[in-house]
Amino acid sequence: MWDCITLLDDETAEAVEQQGGLAAIAISHPHYYSGMVEWARRFDCPIHLHAADREWIMRPDDRIELWDGETKDLGGGLTLIRCGGHFAGGTVLHVGDALLSGDIVQVIPDREWVSFMYSYPNLIPLAEDAIYRICDALEPFSFDRIVGAWWDRLVPHDGKSVVTRSAERYVRALRGEPLD
Repeated sequence: MWDCITLLDDETAEAVEQQGGLAAIAISHPHYYSGMVEWARRFDCPIHLHAADREWIMRPDDRIELWDGETKDLGGGLTLIRCGGHFAGGTVLHVGDALLSGDIVQVIPDREWVSFMYSYPNLIPLAEDAIYRICDALEPFSFDRIVGAWWDRLVPHDGKSVVTRSAERYVRALRGEPLD
């Protein structure tokens, strides 16, 4: 499971069980930590979190497995990639031709672009070096689609180019340069 929701009721658990249950949980950043322990206990599975965000774990549990480094191969074509962003351990999930980005790489209403923020509630932009770190982390991976954190937030094609083009535009805006 990627970026689990907070509510875990019997109906939801039964629906997940009907689909085969959970082998593991991976979470992009601490904003999604709230219900992770309940999910892991219910499905008896590990939670994969980047060690750089350990300070944000408010409910330690034996099911939490911290990983270090820049990537973690989960098997089955699933790879966690540490991008940083608004949290040091900000992580995306690469699977096949898709990138599940949470809001580390934010899919915006215009699906030809993505954005990057340090604080979404306060609309504080992410710094230039952090933008380049995200791009560098994603460079070794091929992906066509980007699945964002919110309903209907999908870049349906050319995802890697969308990230690169968006990063260049974002940095120009930070520098006060004209946007074409």
